[in-house]
Amino acid sequence: MLPTSTKILRLSQGHLNLLATCPRKFQHSYLEQLNTPIDPKHEEYQILGSRFHLLMQQREMGLPIDNLLQADSQLQSWMTDFSNISPEIFTTNIDNQTFRESEHYRTLQIGDYLLTVIYDLLIADQNQAQILDWKTYPQPSKRAILARNWQTRLYIYVMAETSNYLLENISMTYWFVQSKGQTKNIKFLYNETEHQKTAQELNQLLNNLTNWVKDYEYNISLPQIKESQKICEFCQYAVRCQRQKNQQQTIDIDQNFPSLENIAEVSL
Repeated sequence: MLPTSTKILRLSQGHLNLLATCPRKFQHSYLEQLNTPIDPKHEEYQILGSRFHLLMQQREMGLPIDNLLQADSQLQSWMTDFSNISPEIFTTNIDNQTFRESEHYRTLQIGDYLLTVIYDLLIADQNQAQILDWKTYPQPSKRAILARNWQTRLYIYVMAETSNYLLENISMTYWFVQSKGQTKNIKFLYNETEHQKTAQELNQLLNNLTNWVKDYEYNISLPQIKESQKICEFCQYAVRCQRQKNQQQTIDIDQNFPSLENIAEVSL
């Protein structure tokens, strides 16, 4: 049970996505902090993704990366493709009016919640702010899916709320460095309509969570999604939620793991 003494809950985009997908899964993962086995193949992707993020961070800080590239042909290939397609990202000797920081950390408190974001790279000047995010899974998400994802929405929203930039001058770009052998990007611009929509849905989600947490302190579980949505069979908590019906289903579920797009890339 979540301690009643807890005053502030720290939430990331991953928590918001989980909460929006299934409040009961949020309960098991976040409030109860239950751990589940990791698919070895997905763990391999996580490790490779973390190494790429570390590589980009060290390069941005001006630290040597040649030894890292020479030791990993995959990373070397990604970096070569990336630098050829978007050389401006790799140009760090810029004027003093431009701010650049890898793994840029920001927070925004709303009521009893501290929303946290970590930008893989933030490039900002007096007029505009560009949020860049590296993705290392093979296939880019569809634009519509990324637009609904709380990473996109929260990252831009927090920048808007914690800076003086005009909303139209804030952007976020995903770079897919392993997109069928060629680096691709998907860019999102911002405006007042998107900002108000995000604010409304974010506040509604947090208000729901506040009520659910209060109930949870009295041993009332968070809501489950409807079985008709047919996503429980892919969930690691299907047994705990009594959404498995027979042994064969158990076997099938154990063989299903989250898509690569849902793997959380480790922030360094």
